[in-house]
Amino acid sequence: MTASVTSQDQRDPGAPPPVGLAYRGATWKEFAHLLANLPATVLGFLYSVLFVSLGVGLAVTVIGLPVLVLGLRGARLLGSAERGRARRLLGVRIDEPSPIPRGDGSGGGVLGRLWDGVKDPVGWRAALYSVIRLPWGIVTFTVSLVSFFALWPVLGYLVRGMANADRAMVRGLLSPSDELERRIAELESGRGVVVDTAAADLRRIERDLHDGAQARLVALAMGLGLAKEKVIEDPEAAALMVEEAHGEVKLALQELRDLARGIHPAGLTDRGLGAALSAVAAPCTVPVRVAVDLRQRPAEAIEGIAYFTVSELLQNVSKHSAARTAAVEVWRAGDRLLLQVHDDGHGGASLDGGTGMAGLAERLGAVDGLFVINSPRGGPTTITAELPWRDRGDDRAGRRVTGRRGGGER
Repeated sequence: MTASVTSQDQRDPGAPPPVGLAYRGATWKEFAHLLANLPATVLGFLYSVLFVSLGVGLAVTVIGLPVLVLGLRGARLLGSAERGRARRLLGVRIDEPSPIPRGDGSGGGVLGRLWDGVKDPVGWRAALYSVIRLPWGIVTFTVSLVSFFALWPVLGYLVRGMANADRAMVRGLLSPSDELERRIAELESGRGVVVDTAAADLRRIERDLHDGAQARLVALAMGLGLAKEKVIEDPEAAALMVEEAHGEVKLALQELRDLARGIHPAGLTDRGLGAALSAVAAPCTVPVRVAVDLRQRPAEAIEGIAYFTVSELLQNVSKHSAARTAAVEVWRAGDRLLLQVHDDGHGGASLDGGTGMAGLAERLGAVDGLFVINSPRGGPTTITAELPWRDRGDDRAGRRVTGRRGGGER
């Protein structure tokens, strides 16, 4: 028979301790919060009513919208102060909402930016919080003060009940609106990672072209120019120069192929992820077993990210693991594409051990993916990556998205 007793260790770790006749510090903090409700709600009510009245009343003039926008920004500050008060006195842990919206002016210049400010949902919710709490602030202040002098035995229970109502109001009106604002913040951060990665890829391609194939092609042009001058007076020397130029052409073509493979390998496009990963595993200094269980191919962007993720992880295995064997497994689970790279090396891989792992985690996070490292000292190492599954026909813009190739560090 399963016991149904709820102990203190089984409670929500964020919940306050239970109320008893001997009042604890948490109860006195709640009591202080309830007493402070009256001045805080009076201040918030007067401010919110004033700025709304001014903003709406002046809406027919040129200063109406700016006044309303400034008022909403002030309401945000009041909401932040209330979150801080609830955090210190009620123990409520609430994420900060998204920053003030900053329009790009595409909807009408200054007017468009002002309109973006007027539509700020966080400011309006903070103003609503300040307005509706005035009667509640009067009630909590009065009941708490009377209970302190006349209802001492039940003070703790009354304080806890009113404090729980305060916690619900703070969570309902001053917390980020469900998952939407959190997702906006995550997507903004992910967009920055994608932009930075694309810029780094462009710099890498430019550097590889300048230092590799371009230099060889310049040397080739100079060699052919000298051979052209000597073709009549010294045919043998000219033939030798042409032969050297032919060798330079082969090397330049090989470097261009390697560069193109780093942007998007032809084998991945033609034969899919299984064959492409087998080709990546072939030159690895550690024997690698590759198992890809996919009934259909994912979108090109997801397939490319998966390829380059495994490619970097296998380079890590070759350079840093001192492993004897390694394995790569790829499969689909519902709407997620899962990758797992395992090796029996000495372990110790971590996100803060170098920029390679952290970069992989950031790039996967930018597309709503996950990156998990399990690598104790002494080994073995198992790295699991998850990517959102998108069918191939849904990836219209994915052809421009590629992974980044390069050696990460443990």
